[in-house]
Amino acid sequence: MKILVVGSGGREHAIVWKIAQSKKAEKIYCAPGNAGISELAECVDIKAMDFKALADFAEEKKIDLTVVGPDDPLVAGIVDVFEERGLRVFGPRKNAAILEGSKAFSKDLMKKYNIPTAAYEVFDKAEDAIKYLETADYPIVLKADGLALGKGVLICNTKEEAIAGVKELMTDKAFGSAGDRIVVEEFLIGKEASVLSFVDGKTVKLMADARDWKRAKDNDEGLNTGGMGNVSPNPFYTKEIDEFCKEHVYQRTVDAMAAEGREFKGVIFFGLILTANGPKVLEFNARFGDPETQVVLPRMENDIVDVFEACIDGKLDEIDLKFKEDAAQVVILASDGYPEKYEKGKEIKGFENFKGKDGYYCFHAGTKFADGKVVTNGGRVLGITALGKTPEEARANAYKATEWIEFENKYMRHDIGL
Repeated sequence: MKILVVGSGGREHAIVWKIAQSKKAEKIYCAPGNAGISELAECVDIKAMDFKALADFAEEKKIDLTVVGPDDPLVAGIVDVFEERGLRVFGPRKNAAILEGSKAFSKDLMKKYNIPTAAYEVFDKAEDAIKYLETADYPIVLKADGLALGKGVLICNTKEEAIAGVKELMTDKAFGSAGDRIVVEEFLIGKEASVLSFVDGKTVKLMADARDWKRAKDNDEGLNTGGMGNVSPNPFYTKEIDEFCKEHVYQRTVDAMAAEGREFKGVIFFGLILTANGPKVLEFNARFGDPETQVVLPRMENDIVDVFEACIDGKLDEIDLKFKEDAAQVVILASDGYPEKYEKGKEIKGFENFKGKDGYYCFHAGTKFADGKVVTNGGRVLGITALGKTPEEARANAYKATEWIEFENKYMRHDIGL
């Protein structure tokens, strides 16, 4: 099979790496890809949002399967464009990707179908939100309704912070049109869990659970980011929680989308918080998580192309998903200053240290070639993943491997997995 992967981050590198192990994969393309992906696939200079050019390329090269990584093209309807042209593609259609594209939609869906989540209100006007905040309980959470690169969430401890947050999201447009509407919801206390799942419209099959560290700095200080590290399995995700969520969250969400005429095929990422009153859904993503993908796929034993095809064909019930007993951890190497201002173009050295070392992986996120060298090209630069027989061993291995890479202004958290 000829397979095209759309995207350019660490998630897409992990997906391409996993596809490259499939007996079905004869040729892999990635658009636009990055420096690391280019070792496994032919990178094509087409942006992820250029649907026509991507579909033209898929037709010209007779691509058998396209896999879409990022949220933006899915929410904007890339799958619909490909399907209209008779092209086989893995991911949700536009009317299903709204599960991630609108937090207001997802909250209303959970309310309607009794899926546990935080109490909330939705506002289209800043003045209405501010009026509501006068009598609200604190802390409180503000969320931009649309896509904001995982950063459109503000936790506000006081009324003054919350009013400033509404102005930042709705008036100053810190995240553009994503803040045209906001969700204001109760602040929940508990440990977070990330559960990725494959979905074929009716059947849901869970991947290995994980836990994300979103804040930029140690001790969960600093700004929210796209994720600074991840572990799998999640030590707080118990068998009892799993059984509760299988009954009240996972299948119920898939059934709810089908009942709304929004059949979901692809990956649903369930972002959970494990509260004293039971698990609740914080958010849905309509695609593989990043960096969750970098710890989940190295544990997955199945041929991923078989799973993609089963989701498209509505035959996921025939797949027995299997994951290694090994634990995995990823530590993100970022450019100092992320998620705000940071420098690009710094040469990266040390990739050769990963050659021939089983259980150690270096997934490229923000990299590119310049004058024959690999240089930094983003805030999150690399994901350093390692396996271990125990979570402690995986953690030690991952941090050991971070020392193999050097670049100017290298930054990471030192408490991932603690």
